[in-house]
Amino acid sequence: MKTIYLVRHAKSDWGNASTGDFDRTLNERGMKNAPVMAARLKQKGILPDVVISSPATRALTTAELFSETLGYPEEQIQQRIEIYRGGVLDLLKIVQQIPDTSKSAMLVGHNPTLTEFSNLLAGSYIENVVTCGVVKIDLDIESWKSANPDGGKLAWYDFPKKHP
Repeated sequence: MKTIYLVRHAKSDWGNASTGDFDRTLNERGMKNAPVMAARLKQKGILPDVVISSPATRALTTAELFSETLGYPEEQIQQRIEIYRGGVLDLLKIVQQIPDTSKSAMLVGHNPTLTEFSNLLAGSYIENVVTCGVVKIDLDIESWKSANPDGGKLAWYDFPKKHP
């Protein structure tokens, strides 16, 4: 059994028109929500074996905030540009390349690709993974190489406004 956590980056700042998309930072709400969501994972005893993030500022900052709260070494966060630039098949390739010594992995990325990937992998439908939303998908596989469309099962979907 393998488990993947798909995390959409926290709310980003659109205030500075001169900042390019790749370099957008988190806004105040995003900086607050990421540790809150990470704390929910920690309460469930979740610590992923590997964290892979888009290198875009808002995603990487989200990954760092999650890692800090969960106790995952920030310097071990892997950055993959395909999470920023690519589509669902690029995300599937990344998952298939995770070492089999890892039982669980966290991918931190962007919409619409993250929602589409969740739906593809779990064979279920989430209309929109909101900012800082976390999707847990269980895969009944021995090797990450065996991950494929409809091969997983949606365990749960949590997001900041789900709990007051």
